[in-house]
Parts: sequence; C-alpha cells; structure tokens
Amino acid sequence: MTYKHLTIDEITMIESYFHQKIKPVTIAKRMCRAIQTIYTVVNFFKQGFSAIDYWNQYKENKKKCGRKRIELSDSDRQYIKEKVAQDWTPDVIIGRQEHTIPCSMRTLYRKFSHGEFDVQTLPLKGKRKPNGHQETRGKQTFKRTLDDRIAHYPDFKEEFGHLEGDTIVGVHHKSAVITLVERVSKVIITLKPKGRKAKDIEEALNHWFGRFPKHFFKSITFDCGKEFSNWKAVSNQHDIDIFFADPGTPSQRALNEHSNGLLRRDGLPKSTDFRDISQEFISSVSSHRNHIPRKSLKYRTPIEVFLSYVQDAIYSNLI
Repeated sequence: MTYKHLTIDEITMIESYFHQKIKPVTIAKRMCRAIQTIYTVVNFFKQGFSAIDYWNQYKENKKKCGRKRIELSDSDRQYIKEKVAQDWTPDVIIGRQEHTIPCSMRTLYRKFSHGEFDVQTLPLKGKRKPNGHQETRGKQTFKRTLDDRIAHYPDFKEEFGHLEGDTIVGVHHKSAVITLVERVSKVIITLKPKGRKAKDIEEALNHWFGRFPKHFFKSITFDCGKEFSNWKAVSNQHDIDIFFADPGTPSQRALNEHSNGLLRRDGLPKSTDFRDISQEFISSVSSHRNHIPRKSLKYRTPIEVFLSYVQDAIYSNLI
C-alpha cells in the first residue's frame, strides 16, 4: 500500500480535535489514518507547537528526501570535455572506464541536456531521408543478392573478413570517396579514386586489394549504384565475392551507412571537393574514427579488434 502524506488541511483538523481533547484513537478512525501517524502529530502539539509549525517542519524535512545531486570534480569535467572533443559519446566515456566518473551514462547524458556541458558537441541524430523514400539513381541490372550471400556464408554475421562498401559524393557530384567497413571489427577504410566512373572505382579497389593476400577479405556488399558496374572484374582478379543490397534498402548495409554519416561529420562533408584533398587526409579522417571506442565492441576501438585478427604488418596496408 502506498503511503500518503498528511495535507495541511488534515494537520489543521488534527489540531482542532486535539484542542477538543478527543483521543488519538478516535481521531485515527474518523480520518481513516494510522494511529501512529496521529500520535506523532498529537505529541508534536503537546510540545506547544501549532499546525503551521508542523507543516513548516515537514517541508524542511521533505527537502532532504530523494537522491542528492551528483557533482563532478574539475578533473572529471576536464576529462569529459577532452574526450567529447575526440568524438567520444557519454556512453563510451562511462563504458570505457579509463577514468572513473561518479555517475551513470544516463546521468551524464542528462548533464548535457541540462546545459552543464555543450550538447552541440555530441553526435547529431536523425534520419537523412524520410520514410518511404524512393531511390532515383541508376542501379545495377544484374547482381548477386543477399540471398546468395546467405547461401555462401551461413556464418556471415560472426565471421571476420566481410566488408560493406559505398561511395560518398563531394560538392556538385564531381568527386567521390570509396568507403569500406569490416563488419566484425567495424574498421573503416577510405579510398580516393581518380573520379566517379566505374573504371575509376575499379582501379582504386584493385590497387587497395592488391596489398592483401587473397582470401584475406571474403566478400563485399555494395549498394546498387552504377559506379560498381565493374564488380565482376574486381571479384575475378582478387577472388572475392561481391554482393548487392536490394534497391532503396540502406538498412541492409546499416554499418556502412552509419559509418558514412560519421565520416561526413568528422571531416568529409558534402560541401567538400575531394579532388582538392589528398589520400592522406581522407585516411586520417577514418583513422580518427577507428581509434574511438565503441559500445558494440565492448568499449574497444575498431583498430584493437582488427589487430586481434591480423598482424601489425597487414594493418599498415589499411592506411
């Protein structure tokens, strides 16, 4: 049964009964209250206090109820600001446990929403396209579907070496960057082709895959853009399976789509002309993201997880 506090009207009524010398047991029955509750108020009145005095005391005691506000030290606040500047979220700051913060992840998020920290420094949320959006760009006329991928790789979700790929386009659609994400480690790879045509994409992929032993990467899942029209040549040359998601369903390549959004935010926005920037800069953007811990990796970084599967020498080929 939920306990209900006395109201000021009830306290005044008890005071009236008290001055009429009515017994606490009778008062309790009339007011449908516990006898001990009535005795507490009556004993207070016997000390010469009034109903107003009891109410004022109740309000003072009420202020002491509930959880005390968590105050962060200067070192805690400085650490949080430094990590947020490195694109760490409150979830990662608490979960990584490099520095003990005396609050939960939810409490830290509330501190941002209440203005204790600049909420604008956190990653933005929202949909890039509305529900029901229909893709109007060119699509592949022949492709290997995700049903084929399931048949070839039944352990696809847990197996290392499967990539998701796409391109992000620069200003005026004159340039592009190829983005690849390894599904298990979530390592992001960014490549700069000479242009946006299928031949340019093919050459960039051939050059990059040539750094690795065959069968190191098992498959790639692209969207249906025409820039991947030369997929057969890449697949045959490097003995890697290439599949395509269904048209208009970015959720089938959710990791790659999410990674593209992070790259846009970190230094490759739509207003960029990728012809004017170097491969070194493009790689540095993905490297920055690869060194940020992620909750889905148990607060390890993508690079840490990737290196648990490969040698350092192979990792150097990613850059």
